[in-house]
Amino acid sequence: MIQQMEFKLRPRGKGFHLVTDEILERLPRLPQEGLLHLMVKHTSCGLTINENYDPDVRHDLGVVFDRLVPEGNSAFRHTLEGRDDMPAHAKSVLSGVSLIVPITNFRLNLGTWQGIYLCEYRNDGGPREIVATIMY
Repeated sequence: MIQQMEFKLRPRGKGFHLVTDEILERLPRLPQEGLLHLMVKHTSCGLTINENYDPDVRHDLGVVFDRLVPEGNSAFRHTLEGRDDMPAHAKSVLSGVSLIVPITNFRLNLGTWQGIYLCEYRNDGGPREIVATIMY
């Protein structure tokens, strides 16, 4: 059986944001076993799973991504939406825009220190649309 829904995450500024609880609040009761597929419907942000405890990890990931793809690179031609736009597209390719998380005993089967991040690469990305598909 497959269940699918769409919802928006609240707007956030540039950074790596822990959104596990916000996603779970928008989902129906999870099945005993299955898979949750999440996809963000945007090309300038991403989804990933990482450290859910120490906020320094989220800060440091921002430093890493900004060093890999800095804003204001004069080689970029796609600049119609501002200095942060093309770097945001490149960072989205690096992080990816979808995740699959196992469901076990009616819960997401994440590790003790794992959480779902919205990787917001725009300075002001606005609300982000998520497609969630539960398979069981």
